Amino acid sequence: MNIEFKHLRLLLAIHETGSVLGAAEVLNLSQSSASHQIKYIREQTDVELFLPETRPLKLSNAGIEIVNSARKILPEVERLKSRISDYKTGQIGRLHIAIECHACFEWLFPVLNKFKDKHSNVDVDIKHGHAFSAMSAMRKGEIDLVISSDPEKHEDVDFHELFSYEPTFICAEKHRLADAKFVVASDFAREHVITYPVPRERIDLFSQLLIPNDIKPLSIREVELTSVILMLVGMGKGVTVLPDWVLKNSLDTSRLSQKPLTESGLRKKLYAAVRTQDTARPYIQNFLDLSRMILFS
Repeated sequence: MNIEFKHLRLLLAIHETGSVLGAAEVLNLSQSSASHQIKYIREQTDVELFLPETRPLKLSNAGIEIVNSARKILPEVERLKSRISDYKTGQIGRLHIAIECHACFEWLFPVLNKFKDKHSNVDVDIKHGHAFSAMSAMRKGEIDLVISSDPEKHEDVDFHELFSYEPTFICAEKHRLADAKFVVASDFAREHVITYPVPRERIDLFSQLLIPNDIKPLSIREVELTSVILMLVGMGKGVTVLPDWVLKNSLDTSRLSQKPLTESGLRKKLYAAVRTQDTARPYIQNFLDLSRMILFS
């Protein structure tokens, strides 16, 4: 048996109007086309759809069974069509984000709060990109966007620049380097460094300064939360290097001193990696715009 949605709509319209002609007018069909569809339904079901010699037309028990099903099925079909249309226009969707920048949580949460105000039908989730291969997961469709400071070349991935930042040395206000004009790699050989629990090559201090100069600090202490890192540094338990915007958004920096790394300073850029096919989605574009705006608002 092969019954199509148009056949369900026709039987439902006949039941509601009481005639084939009335149903044809409602569905914008010719009476001939409506009659052909009724004949087709009879052939497919091999049952009588209407009670004989009734005016207006009345459905048989089998016909009523089909109409009752049509009342359940057709609204679901329309709902599905509407959802598919919303996916196409970017009104609904999925934005699962992987973060390769540990400190990015500090500015990402305000971005997502603004984002959800406008895109409440987009499913948002966050995963730490260091726990798995974020780029590989995105290319497989498991992740939709990766926040990273290390762009890679892939034909199916676009890297969108969000903003540039300066990795900045931070120490306690009474630290021996608090009055220095800038800090160089060799200065860290006498320091206890407090940093995030991520691979060294993913940390600006190491990738941009210490590893190229073959310098190792006295010790390395790993801490998850930015606020705890700053608290420990303020207490004189060590030094750290964080993006310059971290201190701008911190509530209490009175016991901290910040200095550039090297005389000319270091600069890095942060990117959002997105599958090329998804770049034009309105909610993706809105996320990129908010990310560029929120940090400096």
